[in-house]
Amino acid sequence: MKTILVLGGTGKTGSRIARRLQSAGLPVRTASRAGGDVHFDLDDPTGWTPALDGVTAAYLVEPSLSASTNHQARIPRLVTEAVAAGVRRLVLLSAPRAGEDGHPLHAAEQAVRGSGVEWTILRPQWFAQNFSEGPWRAGILAGTLALPTADGRTPFVDAADIAEVAAAALTEDHHSRQVYDLTGPRALSFGEAAGLIARATGRPVRHVDVDPEVFVERQVAAGTSPDVARLLTELLVAVGNGAGAAPSDGVEQALGRPPRTFETFVSEAAAAGFWN
Repeated sequence: MKTILVLGGTGKTGSRIARRLQSAGLPVRTASRAGGDVHFDLDDPTGWTPALDGVTAAYLVEPSLSASTNHQARIPRLVTEAVAAGVRRLVLLSAPRAGEDGHPLHAAEQAVRGSGVEWTILRPQWFAQNFSEGPWRAGILAGTLALPTADGRTPFVDAADIAEVAAAALTEDHHSRQVYDLTGPRALSFGEAAGLIARATGRPVRHVDVDPEVFVERQVAAGTSPDVARLLTELLVAVGNGAGAAPSDGVEQALGRPPRTFETFVSEAAAAGFWN
């Protein structure tokens, strides 16, 4: 059995994929700028060779949504080098609407599709874990989640489901050339999500709609680049406008079971102490 490479191996999906593969007794190599088995930097191709050595399947993640040409060219270059090194199966973590021209991950998707090897593309909706391990946790702990989403609803997807689909695609043959839209089973507003977290934790949590320009300014002040801040704001505003509200059956297509509910995520995250 050859090695499976997991980029972003310390992140929300990568760490879960690695644990799932390791528990199945499969050889896994995690790669990340922040740790993992090997140091890996998408901006430094000279260090890619050790990560790709002996690898036959790879999970690819582009951590930056920057609109710059350099960022959009990183995954395509990695795909070329990975195939040349002997990788024969690619699984890409993408995003909704990445199949459209102009999306920051469009070039990555095109590179994977045109790689000449087996490929699977995952397009998850907003991660449920953004509330517990990501950018919205601070707002939950502060009691006010200020996001420009109005009363828009979205079917938050559990990172555990994304990881299980990715692990299956990395190890099973029948996921080749599939694009899976991954969501939770039902759409929730951010106010409803905050209410569920409040009930599970016993702490006051509410969602407050915020002006998009104010939200951009706050992100930039916190160190986010202006282009990424505007992109993330546009995505959140789109939720308020009704985009991406319909659940998909991608998890069930891939795994033969329904996706995990947001209530299950909240119960487990609260029990694990993420909001203590």
